[in-house]
Amino acid sequence: MNSRLDEAIALDPADSPMLNAHSHAAFAQRLIHLTKALDILPDKPEETPSSALRALWLLAAGQPLSLHAASETDLPALDTQQLDALDALIARRIDGEPVAYLTGRQRFMGLELLASPEALIPRAESEMLARVAIEKLRDVAANRSAPPLAIDVCCGSGNLALALAHAVPQAQVHGADISPTAIDLARANTQQLGLNSRVQLHTGDLLAPFGEAFHRQVDLLVSLPPYISTTKMDTMPREIVGHEPHLAFDGGPFGVRILMRLIREAPPLLRPGGWLGMEVGLGQGPAMTQLLEKSPAYDQVETIVDAQGAVRAVLARAV
Repeated sequence: MNSRLDEAIALDPADSPMLNAHSHAAFAQRLIHLTKALDILPDKPEETPSSALRALWLLAAGQPLSLHAASETDLPALDTQQLDALDALIARRIDGEPVAYLTGRQRFMGLELLASPEALIPRAESEMLARVAIEKLRDVAANRSAPPLAIDVCCGSGNLALALAHAVPQAQVHGADISPTAIDLARANTQQLGLNSRVQLHTGDLLAPFGEAFHRQVDLLVSLPPYISTTKMDTMPREIVGHEPHLAFDGGPFGVRILMRLIREAPPLLRPGGWLGMEVGLGQGPAMTQLLEKSPAYDQVETIVDAQGAVRAVLARAV
């Protein structure tokens, strides 16, 4: 047994009080199989063979939960039919189908969200921008009596827009996406979280849904846009290109088409002192920072770096 397998089993002995000896053995056997067969992508740090198995085990028991929620939930004993269902789910996961699409659930900024192939699976790395954006919006709420106004474009499942609305109760938040089916999913998440009164959703290309009523009124405009170059799409892992929507990744020939449009098109909407915040791909941060610093529409630029020191998001304050 290799060290990776030893570690996986040590991390999760499945010692739930609800498990009988047969189910305990069944869990251990399948954990060994998953640990040997599963190829986990680095952009999903919440997934391990153990957490994946727990989520699929609970799904087979009729409890669809995110990877995070599954790790916090006792495992029930499974009967023979449920174990057969579990094995079918494991096969689909090994074949590349993401856990979030199998369970229909994903956690983002502590929120349990619905997930489906209609939208990109929210990533843990996107929480870096979310945390800073929340602080910017809280500053506005603390220093002005009027409710802060925020827009999230390329909103997908609504994860960033909903995180803002949940964390800043005073805020009015709008989300927009070019995909009607992504907006349907975002609407379902908004309903599930009870945020309908403060989150409005729009279908349209980037900032097209936001007309004169939003001119110089927006305190925060954020985006988790597509930023993969078209030529690199075919080289991405099959788990991504075979299951997640291409529209959510394809950023044009150089990967920066949407980023550059946001830099150009955001200023007419932003209040003086309002912020534009964008997630960027690896290696794109310096060029986007330089563009923002050279633009007369912005007077301050901030960057967010990951643990390796790479710029993963940029923010700019409007003049």
